[in-house]
Amino acid sequence: MPQASQSVRSLHTWKLTIAYDGTGFSGWQVQPGEATIQGELQAALGRVTGERPLPQGSGRTDAGVHALGQVASFELAAAIPAANLQRALNRTLPAAIRVLEARRVRSDFHARHSAVAKTYEYRVFQETICPPFMARYVLVCAWPMDLEALREAAPQFVGEHDFLSFAATEPDLVTRMNEAGDEATGEAEDGQAVDNGEADSPRTKAADKGTVRRVFSSEWDQVESEPGRILIYRVRGNGFLHHMVRNMVGTMLDVGRGRTVPGQIPEILAARSRAAAGPTAPAQGLFLKSVEYPEGYELAE
Repeated sequence: MPQASQSVRSLHTWKLTIAYDGTGFSGWQVQPGEATIQGELQAALGRVTGERPLPQGSGRTDAGVHALGQVASFELAAAIPAANLQRALNRTLPAAIRVLEARRVRSDFHARHSAVAKTYEYRVFQETICPPFMARYVLVCAWPMDLEALREAAPQFVGEHDFLSFAATEPDLVTRMNEAGDEATGEAEDGQAVDNGEADSPRTKAADKGTVRRVFSSEWDQVESEPGRILIYRVRGNGFLHHMVRNMVGTMLDVGRGRTVPGQIPEILAARSRAAAGPTAPAQGLFLKSVEYPEGYELAE
């Protein structure tokens, strides 16, 4: 009689780094009848390996949000070299999704729970006419913008704060919590219960305190490109509430237009009310740029 251990194949934990154009997808999370990044990746794994694990992302990006360095983790029984898995997935995935790297990792690695920091980027095109090939990746903002005011406002988000004023509104959160169960959904932002979009926060002490998050850096830059001037906002933190980055951007754009003064940012944070902050910036300008993890998870090939 064969021993039980002989009939059980060991599972290998994998980490994928992925880039995608979110324009044609209904976000990261699998949804019935909708094209999603998670769904496409699961289907591709099925075609390549015969197994269909549900990849867990570092964050659940919303429709229209892009990723330069999303991370996903899952388990496979198939023994396949990392380079072969990457190559095979890219052959079968839609052209809008690319696997940048495939690595075997320790069994306790989880794309969301193991993350210690994330960086998001938001792009604003500052010309009247936006080239068609850029339109899906920027917010077109032709009115004058005070860059120095933006640069004065951005650092005021640095530190540990209650970001309730910059979280999604309650009806949206309730819907997402009902759909996601014990995990939050999101745009490219992260969060737990009350988080998401930027919605999936790493499990640090700060990220477990409801709407409290720590921002490590927050800054605006300006790039003079051939099509025209582009303003780029970059923010790095230990976790983000649903719509937090887009609401921060919308508020700062009000600062840049002179509707709000930079010194009001602390007051908006203290208000703990979504009504105190500015509008939500559109999804297409937002990118999940990178996700950071402690050293030691990756295994030697």
